[in-house]
Amino acid sequence: MALPGLTLPGLAQPRTNPSLPINAAAASSSRPARRETLEARSEWRFEVGFNQRYHIKLESGSAELFGVELAPRQTLTFSGYKGAIFTWQGCQLELSGDAESEYAGQETDYAIEWINVHGMLETLRSQEPVQAPRVLVVGPDFVGKTSLTRSLVAWSVRSGCCPIVINVDPREGLLCPPSALTAVAIDSQMDVETGFGIGPVSGPTSSPVRTPLLYQYPFASPYERPEVYKAIITRMALSVMNRLEEDGSVKKSGLFIDTPGTLNDPKSNYDLLYHIVSEFSINMILTIGSERLSSDLTKRFQNAKSGEDAVTVLRISKPGGAIERDNAFMKHLRAQQVRHYFFGSGKEALNPHSHSVPFADLDIFRAQSQSSVSSEESFGPDMGDDDDDYEASDATAPTAKSTNRNGLERITPSLAMTGNLIAIKFCHGQSEEREVRDSAVIGFLYVAEVDEVRKRVRFLAPHPQRWGDKALVWGQGWPEVISDLVL
Repeated sequence: MALPGLTLPGLAQPRTNPSLPINAAAASSSRPARRETLEARSEWRFEVGFNQRYHIKLESGSAELFGVELAPRQTLTFSGYKGAIFTWQGCQLELSGDAESEYAGQETDYAIEWINVHGMLETLRSQEPVQAPRVLVVGPDFVGKTSLTRSLVAWSVRSGCCPIVINVDPREGLLCPPSALTAVAIDSQMDVETGFGIGPVSGPTSSPVRTPLLYQYPFASPYERPEVYKAIITRMALSVMNRLEEDGSVKKSGLFIDTPGTLNDPKSNYDLLYHIVSEFSINMILTIGSERLSSDLTKRFQNAKSGEDAVTVLRISKPGGAIERDNAFMKHLRAQQVRHYFFGSGKEALNPHSHSVPFADLDIFRAQSQSSVSSEESFGPDMGDDDDDYEASDATAPTAKSTNRNGLERITPSLAMTGNLIAIKFCHGQSEEREVRDSAVIGFLYVAEVDEVRKRVRFLAPHPQRWGDKALVWGQGWPEVISDLVL
């Protein structure tokens, strides 16, 4: 069974990158090219702002970025990025453009530990019977979880494996905008600049194209709607485990799950974390950046049965270059991911398409947080937003048609949707709310304009094809409104 994925790829190539300010090209050339020589087992750490462009070229030797090898004499361009180029044997880099910070790091003992973990996973794959690694990476925010996941996946692919990588953090998108949980099989080499690659597109591309399985979770934290989060994890795990059983090479390669730091709160008794372990039959947990978390999980699983039910807990070193990304950076990053989804990056530019659709042809649901549901229950239906009769009102709040405990309510389009993302579900618009909630995502739309007089909505989509009678879900408030995506 092939994993379903996005069916709304972009087509044409715009002349400019809309995510890059007009003066960015000039800024990128403000500093002359210079060369840096790195010793063996050292790394070049850099932080690049969203209004900057930073170029790196490997002149000699060998180096990698999160496990992905750099091609010699090929210029790489970064914007809104924090990373570290690591070399095992030494190398020389040519650098140009601007960066907020750049320096050579010598404290890289973590890399030896990480590559040893990769060796351990290779040993599991070579055993008879095969003990496919199903790895969960956990820890607080900003300690290197994603870097560790990317490195282990990249090394696995370089070893000839085809692992599945899963992102269960709704704050960052993987091959999609934020607000989605993703699973995708990595069956070819990863890209240095784009990481895991890009979603399906039409036409030639230099980046690897992936077809991810997507589920929408339009809230910042799993604990905003834990019952919804659990339901989505269960549905995703069912699809992923079926894929493992049907594809021998993928099953042998295993899976890697990157998690948000919010799952590691001891006050929650790690309820959602344990749910992930159970649903995906995790047999190895890598903890990073928290001694208490490592201790708690070790105690929890130390009496686990041997064989397939055993869970190994390993404490992994935090990389020296791991730094906190503040709220402003994360907000810019989410906006950048949305822009890249519709317009592409500087490497692969896309040209989205505009669709004007009458209200009557739309089946739209709004995702509700637990706080909004509690508020409506406390004050009653007549105490909320000023929702007068729709045709006679200029209120910006959407008109609700029905509400239930599944976290969704049917609405009529309104101005409040402008600048937001809409998920296209695989199920039909007349499906029950529970089915809509649990349905996988085909792709995403951007609400460019809502005309309440003509009763039409103008959407931005990566593909000219209409979505028919599919259910649409608006995650009000997450990710944040982007008012300047289109003019």
